[in-house]
This record gives sequence, C-alpha cells and structure tokens, in this order.
Amino acid sequence: MPPLAIRAYTASTALGHGLPAQAAALRERRSGLRRNDFAPLAPDQAPLDCWIGRVEGIEQAPLPPALAHWDCRNNRLAWLSLNQDGLPQAIAAAVARHGAERVAVIVGTSTSSIGATEEAYARLHGEPPRFPADLDRPQLHTPHSPGAFVAAATGLRGPCVTVATACSSSAKVFAQAARLIAAGVVDAALVGGVDTLCGSVLFGFNSLQLVSPDPCMPFDARRVGLSLGEAGGFALLERCEPEEGGLQLRGYGESSDAHHMSTPHPQGLGARLAMADALARAGVDADAIGYLNLHGTATPANDQVEALAVAALFPPQLHASSTKGWTGHTLGAAGIVESAFALLALDSGELPGTLNSREPDPGNGPQIRFDNARAPIRYAMNNSFGFGGNNCSLVFARA
Repeated sequence: MPPLAIRAYTASTALGHGLPAQAAALRERRSGLRRNDFAPLAPDQAPLDCWIGRVEGIEQAPLPPALAHWDCRNNRLAWLSLNQDGLPQAIAAAVARHGAERVAVIVGTSTSSIGATEEAYARLHGEPPRFPADLDRPQLHTPHSPGAFVAAATGLRGPCVTVATACSSSAKVFAQAARLIAAGVVDAALVGGVDTLCGSVLFGFNSLQLVSPDPCMPFDARRVGLSLGEAGGFALLERCEPEEGGLQLRGYGESSDAHHMSTPHPQGLGARLAMADALARAGVDADAIGYLNLHGTATPANDQVEALAVAALFPPQLHASSTKGWTGHTLGAAGIVESAFALLALDSGELPGTLNSREPDPGNGPQIRFDNARAPIRYAMNNSFGFGGNNCSLVFARA
C-alpha cells in the first residue's frame, strides 16, 4: 500500500494525559493500575475486587457549553484526548489544505456511551418509566455516539464512522482510513478510539471469569486474567508527499477466524493471517520489525495462542512485549493506545518490556521480552485481537 503520513498522534490513559506522560511511565516502568474504586450504580453493591487503569480528571472536566448535550464519561475522555500533543493544530492544518469535507472521522470503541445508558436506567422514574431529564439525550444512547461526538467537536465533515469490533476496534480504524484515502473518497482521516470503564465492562468480563484479582501479568506462567482500563487516543493520517520522512502507516492486516465468541483460535490462525497480511501489505519481511506491541491481555488462552503465532512468524531477535501491565486492557481503545506506544518506540528507540511479569510461560518464544530495551528501529508493529476472532495488525515505519 502507499504509505500514509502520521501528522500527529496522542494517547491518554491511566498513565496520564498525552504522550509525555505515557513515555515517562513506560521508561520508568511505573504502572497506572490501581485497586478498583469504580463504584457500581447499585448503592448496596461493593466494587469488584480487581485492579483497573482509570484515567484521572474525567469527573472534573465537563464538556464545554457548546458541546454540553454530548456530555458523558466516554465523550469527556474523547474531548480530553483530542486536545493533546498538537492534535487540534494538525487537524486545522489538514482542513486548511483539503477542506473539512475531505477529512474523515473514524473512531473505534467497544462500549460507546453505555455507562450513561446504565445510569439512565438506574434512575428511571415516573409511569411509564422514563430516563431522567439530564440523560434524556438520544444521541448518547447509540453505538455511534463517539464518532458523532468527535465529528461535532472537531467540525470535520467527511465520512464519519464508529467501528465496534471489540478489542480490535481502534486498530481497524487505520485500515478503514487507508482504504478511504486510497479510493479517493478523502484526503486525510482522523482516526482513534475511546472506551471508558462502566458496570457492563467490569461485571461482564468478570462473568466470563477473565478478570484477575491482582494486577495482570501478561505472558507470565502464573497469569490468571486481565486488568481492565480506559483510554482515548487519536492520530491524523494523510497522503505522503514523495520522498517524505517522518512516521508512517505502512501496512495493515485483518482477519476474522470466527472460531469462538470469546476464545481465540487454538493455533492462532486468525492472528497469523492478520500479521502476515500486514507484513505483505507493508512490503517488508518479518525480520525487519524491530518492536511488536502484543495484544497480550494476560488471559491464559490469549497469551498462549499469540505466543505460538508470533514464534511461527518472527525470528528470535524480535523484541515483543505487552504493555497492558501499565494501562490495563483498554478494550476498544487498545488499538490506538498501543499504536501510539509503537510510534513512541520508533521515535525514541525505547522499547517497553512487559510489566508485572517475572516467570516466563514455558510456551513463550524468545521474542517475548519482560525487560525494557533500547535500540534504534525502523519498523514497529501492533497487534489487536478481538472477540469472535476479529483481528488486526498494523505496521508503522520511521521513514
């Protein structure tokens, strides 16, 4: 595929707001996980006993008055994320070059604004029961809430899509943007993802017996499950000028093995297809990749299968790691957040390890590293694998 320039990118997680906070915490091996203090809506119910990656400051940051009708936790995090790392200036420059109608908005999520919907149902009143007035805003209670909000907040008027493919959502936005630009539908795209903690996330994953009571330990022999988190992030993609340098999206690969509703294919078939497709589209061999950010959720099945797929494709010298011990699994935002981490690795040569993990699983290949490292790299990759076998891998480059 023709490379796409990454004009700006950002992420906000439990590690802090914006890229400097992410880079510092990764470098210092300082986790953002904390004991769950996200109280359920039922007043007689205790918080779930687990650790979470909660973003600070959302509760104290309502949307500006002009956007108040969009106000909810998820859109607050989207707004916070949109206003970091020079992104507004980059968007304005793209609009000046192409016009607002030629810049797409593609946002990934898994739960959208369902936290607001949960609260609305918890506060039903009257006969027949109705949502309370402050939450009687239909635009919040749809899966398209994040995409529609970002379009309204930025003034972009190109195609607007919300992608909801579970944990691959905000990786697949890059692929969709590449296709829209290649087809000539738009000249640039604002891609990203946002997901926030809510009861459906915490208790839903706990009902699947996937939540660890302790901080998650990806690829550790003792791992028992994941830690959930919330995050937001964005990137602005645009056609490259000839011989242009800088950070680029070079390839994407997608697959849908549909093996099981929540369990990956036991031989990692879909994961291998997505990674191989991304490498082929980027036009590079597996040994060119310097860093791979693994999906690495710390559930027993996911890590085993991903390790198997990585060992089958990549040489031993690859530095591959999971960063979910820093942020928790941020679900529909994982793709954009971990793409930002891959881009930071390209920018700085600082390669994250795998936090909290000390005893490598016997099934790990030599590619999976627990310690941080430093090395100049030209290509980095990110894996995001969702429920239902919906997989996406991305290849980024420093041109």
